[in-house]
Amino acid sequence: MTEPMKRRATIIVLCLSAGVMGLLGCVSGGAHLVRDDDSGGVVAYLYKEDRGGPTGSRYRSNAIEIMKLKCPQGYTVVKEGETRGLSGVSSVEGTEDESSRRWAFQFRCKTP
Repeated sequence: MTEPMKRRATIIVLCLSAGVMGLLGCVSGGAHLVRDDDSGGVVAYLYKEDRGGPTGSRYRSNAIEIMKLKCPQGYTVVKEGETRGLSGVSSVEGTEDESSRRWAFQFRCKTP
């Protein structure tokens, strides 16, 4: 398996793990790679304004970890901001509801 394939597999496992934990009530897709291409991608995560906003979200570190795994040589955030996301109704801690919002990083991998 080539090195890019190993990184992609690791990212997929990380995202799937978050999804499985969501089924168990731990998280609900807290951070995930929403667009993946050879030069970078877009990673999004949930946040709540009343819990510290995007910088205070417990999922921000997961989003950063996904970018680090995708780009072992480093990355540059090209753009970041609030993005559209579906809202649901849930009272379970950490899951999406009307007050949950999504923040996204568009990033490019640095070349060696």
